[in-house]
Amino acid sequence: MTANGRAGTARKQIHLAAHFPGVNNTTVWSDPASGSQIDFSSFVHLARTAERAKFDFLFLAEGLRLREHAGEIYDLDVVGRPDTFTVLSALAAVTDRIGLTGTINSTFNEPYEVARQFASLDHLTEGRAAWNVVTSWDAFTGENFRRGGFLPESRRYARAKEFLATATELFDSWRGDEIVADRTTGRFLRDADAGAFVHRGEEFDIRGRFDVPRSPQGRPVIFQAGDSEEGREFAASSADAIFSRHGTLEEGKAFYADVKRRLAGYGRTPGQLLILPSATFVVADTDEEADERAQEVRRQQVSGATALRHLEFVWNRDLSGYDPDGPLPEVDPVVGEHTMARGRAQVRMYRDPVATARAWRELAEANKWSIRDLVIHTGNRQSFVGSPATVARTLDEFVQADAADGFILVPHLVPGGLDVFADTVVPLLQERGVFRTEYEGTTLREHLGLAHPDTLPGPSAAPR
Repeated sequence: MTANGRAGTARKQIHLAAHFPGVNNTTVWSDPASGSQIDFSSFVHLARTAERAKFDFLFLAEGLRLREHAGEIYDLDVVGRPDTFTVLSALAAVTDRIGLTGTINSTFNEPYEVARQFASLDHLTEGRAAWNVVTSWDAFTGENFRRGGFLPESRRYARAKEFLATATELFDSWRGDEIVADRTTGRFLRDADAGAFVHRGEEFDIRGRFDVPRSPQGRPVIFQAGDSEEGREFAASSADAIFSRHGTLEEGKAFYADVKRRLAGYGRTPGQLLILPSATFVVADTDEEADERAQEVRRQQVSGATALRHLEFVWNRDLSGYDPDGPLPEVDPVVGEHTMARGRAQVRMYRDPVATARAWRELAEANKWSIRDLVIHTGNRQSFVGSPATVARTLDEFVQADAADGFILVPHLVPGGLDVFADTVVPLLQERGVFRTEYEGTTLREHLGLAHPDTLPGPSAAPR
């Protein structure tokens, strides 16, 4: 039996999703084919391309504050992001089958309002909604909210767990056929305790009646994106899918096995949680052309200015006087809580800036790399590069080896960056018999092979 609960040599079906990049380090802004990150037409193009290719869902990230650098708006990235619910609701009207997934923060919202918004979206889409539950980690973002601050790391997952548990109670407060509505008049034919809830906990103390009936898929699919020990436990206890960042085969297999083994502790089976890493790609007619194109893309993604800014994330000092095509600074980083870069997750990646700087200097000297070369080689790289046949084969190998259940693809061009994958790689996956040729179900749970919550044994899954 494999980590995914499969016996024998049955081939796994691959799950695919499209990530609208938004706030990122991936998009090549300088490419003539790069379009708007704000115009609704860009969202429509990517969503319809993914649906044409029979993808499971479209994924939207979220940015709650414009990122800053040295006290100014960071001008090497997209500025602005429309509200997630507004975009997804609009996309519901121009798509038919593809799932619609949005990242919504559990730190600065309340369970009732978020549950109500997602339950409404799930009805609008006839069961195609999903929620990526995230926490906020910095006071900088918190300044945008009435709360005026942030939760310490020790409390943010505790709040997130209770937030999701409370939202689940609200979703589940309408069960099956408790209420039957007359579709002509909209009036209830039978009254009961539908929607009634009481929740008393450390974070939330609420009671009332939830006003959105059960959706076609029971409740929205739940995604989680944390990679810490707490994040893995949170996903194992409560999520339907985890948005991972482990891109290599060996890292993916280790993460996959680790998270899947945790499920039994919550009375869950391996098939109840999907592992879906984010992945970038470069596809060309031949492997050689794809390799050349991938190098070109990396150099477009990391301009000289971008390389210096990235180094400043670690050094925490102004490096604008340095030549990006020259050697790394000999001075050490400035260590402290007050960083030049605000609102960027990358800052958290470097727990020991001095040690990171030392390692990077050694790496650059050994390879004769400039600042820009170092950032290009140590930053995010394309996950899958090659001809359509090579990319299809490699994707399949990852999934069959239990390094992933599928991938959330992040194109480097918006809005047309997914087109080549949809037109050349997807048909080859279909020929291999590992990807659908048509949607078989109507809800996102059906696309993902996840059971309806009402069919699962015992109480609804909730964080412990």
